[in-house]
Amino acid sequence: MKTYNVLIVEDEIPAQTNLRRIIEKHFDDLRIAGVQSSVVGTVEWLRDPANRPDIIFMDVQLSDGMCFDIFARTEVCGKVVITTAYDDYAIRAFRVNSVDYLLKPVVPEELQAAVERCRKALLSENPAPAPDAALLRSLLAGSGREYRKRFVVRLGDKITVVNTEQIAYFYAEDKYTYLVTADGRRLILDTSLDAVADQLDPRLFFRLSRNCTAAIASIAGISRHSSNRLKVSLEPRPDFEVFVSRSRTADFMNWLEDKQA
Repeated sequence: MKTYNVLIVEDEIPAQTNLRRIIEKHFDDLRIAGVQSSVVGTVEWLRDPANRPDIIFMDVQLSDGMCFDIFARTEVCGKVVITTAYDDYAIRAFRVNSVDYLLKPVVPEELQAAVERCRKALLSENPAPAPDAALLRSLLAGSGREYRKRFVVRLGDKITVVNTEQIAYFYAEDKYTYLVTADGRRLILDTSLDAVADQLDPRLFFRLSRNCTAAIASIAGISRHSSNRLKVSLEPRPDFEVFVSRSRTADFMNWLEDKQA
């Protein structure tokens, strides 16, 4: 049986762990040859002649840049599968331009289909070249950014789709990121709060603090607290107090005024 060497390029530890777990559990012919979390680290890894990946699972946004920066700095050999939390415009663009992709969080069934496409491409006499930096940059830039309209959440063996307008707030606690819906459901996300914040429409959501991002519709009240800090009351009511970071207070007030105009 032929074995394919796999490189995982992913800066979010939960997503990285999930992908590794699925590969190791379900694919006997895949061997994880490397895991990188940054543009710089990936470029260095790919430039080493000893490293020859057959399949590369590559996140769009990394700790020090975007995935297209890798293609601009070094030759990328092997079949590339973009793993992304973006939907709508980017996904449509990937399809039209035959860029293989997986929507995060990755699930075994979709990964199986992607791996099968990679196997066929690698066995082909005329495999398609890896996407170049210019193509990826243009696909991800588009004519205007579209933000996440839904989140896919795994609950054991079940998959739940939550539309963004159903979400009250997100918060981070004990190395986990939680999504709380307007009707009080609390779900664990396979991503970081930083990554979530980058995918949300800033007209509708605000990063109140390092640990909480809230929708405008979830804000039930605001009060001036000791030390001149702003305390925010959210609905559904969380089991922790929410304060606006001092450095974000002015931005928060401007955001509220814009939304209430």
